[in-house]
Amino acid sequence: MLRRLVAIVGPTASGKSAIALELARRLGGEIVNADSRQVYRGMDIGTAKPSVADRRGVRHHLYDICEANDSYSLALYQRDARGALDAVWARDSFAWLVGGSGQYAWGLLESWTVPEVPPDEPLRAELHAFAETNGPDALHARLAAIDPLAAERIDARNVRRVVRAIEVYERTGAPISSWQTKGAPDFEYLLFGVRTDIAILDRRIDRRVDEMFEAGFVAEVEGLLASGVSPLASSMSSIGYGQVVAHLQGGITLNDAIENTKRATRRLARRQAQWFRKEDPRISWVDDADDIDLQANIFTGACTNTIRGERR
Repeated sequence: MLRRLVAIVGPTASGKSAIALELARRLGGEIVNADSRQVYRGMDIGTAKPSVADRRGVRHHLYDICEANDSYSLALYQRDARGALDAVWARDSFAWLVGGSGQYAWGLLESWTVPEVPPDEPLRAELHAFAETNGPDALHARLAAIDPLAAERIDARNVRRVVRAIEVYERTGAPISSWQTKGAPDFEYLLFGVRTDIAILDRRIDRRVDEMFEAGFVAEVEGLLASGVSPLASSMSSIGYGQVVAHLQGGITLNDAIENTKRATRRLARRQAQWFRKEDPRISWVDDADDIDLQANIFTGACTNTIRGERR
């Protein structure tokens, strides 16, 4: 049984999902999600999740696997992703790992060991409130005092990850950086990055956000809240969802929500680039193109030997 995959990574709006879908249609195989927000049911428009029609044509894994009120973690993803990959390989099929969540992609490809620490919701609420009152830098300083290595790795603006790192320390007495070790995966992989000019990417992000709101994004968020999803749920801190909640609660106008979502998404794209560095020798970079056939042709030539099980 061959245990191989091709991973396609890159910033949001770089076209990763469309490329993977076209490659799976041409070459076979199954798609495994590496996006930390597409795991949630009901969060479709705001996460740019593959459509139901696309998922009927090609088998997809790890989409819609938990409720929006649930807490989902890297440790759970590691477990679920390995289960999905084992099932793919047991069918003598091939896996395409697709997503822009650096923690999820590298956690799997580098076989990270991560702590399985259940969420402490009261502590999380306290820490988020502290960040709201004192600013994210003050919360980040609290992390730096107990785990300087984790603080160096985690952007102060990523409050959710800062909270998680403090939570692990408070629950275990050990810094999260001491838990996070790397190993060698028991499978082979090729890793491709989609390289996009930043000005082009910004325009795509703006267009995507406009299309999200035109497609009913506000109604999607209203539906989640009406179904009982808490506005304080971890999932609702996702870019776009938090901005729409602020609009629905009367804090900002709809236009402000749209513009704030665009700015936050552009910042996210730049943070994602820090996970997938152009100088990393493990990543083969492919220039972005609006022509999906052209891109698929480039990837097809590079991936064929791995898919067939030939030696690289």
